[in-house]
Amino acid sequence: MKNTITALILGLFFQFAAIAQNETPIGLGGNAYITNSVKDKHIRITDTGIKNWTDKDEIISVYFHLSEPQVLDISLVASGKSAINVSCMGKTHKVKLHNDSLSKVKVGKFQVKESGYVRVDIQGAKKSGDAFGNITELVLNNAKGKITYVHDFSNYWGRRGPSVHMKYTLPQDTVEWFYNEVTVPKEGETMWSYYMANGFGEGYFGMQYNSDKERRVLFSVWSPFQTDDPKSIPEEERIIMLRRGEDVHIGEFGNEGSGGQSFLRYNWTAGTTYKFLAQVKPDGKGNTVYTAYFYATDENRWRLIASFSRPKTNTWYRGAHSFLENFSPTGGYKTRFVEFGNQWARTKNGNWIELTEGTFTYDATAGAGVRLDYQGGIKENNRFYLKNCGFFNQNTEYRSVFQRKPEGNQPEIDFEMLENL
Repeated sequence: MKNTITALILGLFFQFAAIAQNETPIGLGGNAYITNSVKDKHIRITDTGIKNWTDKDEIISVYFHLSEPQVLDISLVASGKSAINVSCMGKTHKVKLHNDSLSKVKVGKFQVKESGYVRVDIQGAKKSGDAFGNITELVLNNAKGKITYVHDFSNYWGRRGPSVHMKYTLPQDTVEWFYNEVTVPKEGETMWSYYMANGFGEGYFGMQYNSDKERRVLFSVWSPFQTDDPKSIPEEERIIMLRRGEDVHIGEFGNEGSGGQSFLRYNWTAGTTYKFLAQVKPDGKGNTVYTAYFYATDENRWRLIASFSRPKTNTWYRGAHSFLENFSPTGGYKTRFVEFGNQWARTKNGNWIELTEGTFTYDATAGAGVRLDYQGGIKENNRFYLKNCGFFNQNTEYRSVFQRKPEGNQPEIDFEMLENL
């Protein structure tokens, strides 16, 4: 605790000093990633910077965005007794650390020929002790123009990167069902991603890439009781499971609201198109029933995920949308990409209506202006798409509206069969 407090105090000192000297201190706590990790090593990034940096094969990468090209003069706020290499734009400077306490260490200059995101790599070369040392900030001296990076914002959310959404325009008719088709191209297949296909006003339904060994189809419904702790939900406001699909896990979730959660461990593959169908219907008793079906293309069959009852709710399907998010702060430097096609709404009277309009939005991370790597629109194949993270330079304006061409490819679904799953 004492070391953490000391680091924070020193960090504030260097920040105040930087303002006086036209310096831009970029904290590693919100802007750095381990981009070349070594198995079984424990290097990690905390709010105060690098910790447990012992292996020379591991690379620490710092990202920031420049509004104009320039010659960058870079320093580090660091401690340690070691030699390290700092690389940027194809040039490497060798730097010696020789202090037990944090101090500003000059690195050198780098030519940046175009505006956009810049990556600076830091790698250990030689150390005299167990670790290469500590680095809390990368400092830009007398930089020109606007510099975009995570500051005055949550490091956790900043490193996760911006989440992006596509909201589909529903007809004026009362909608009961929403159908969507989802494809994750190989170049967009990134661990710790949620490719959410069928969102609604009270929850969401889509595919996750959870680990090297696990992928999921996830369906969740929020409780009407507002809390991040599912255990605090009163009994009368809990989500109730009505039906559960084959091999589906039923549980609870928290931290971003709370409610009922279900997931199927399913090894979905990049490049394959999967179909999602969700139903929202009042039960006439003051509750609403939410049901999710997933078409397992690899098995050539529809699968029930779950059916939940939400108390104190009387609604039909509203707020149809998709989103793309990274749910791990360690993975915010990798780009994600997903396509959505052939959207349809089915009214309570059984009429299918094709949806062709989508509105792009993003979350508070992008809204705060600390990350610029967010995008959405329509691809040449007439599919809506979402893209985020990875520090790419082109982004999409908030609330941009996109129209895809109608295709008339109405879903053929045996609803009686679905009821019997």
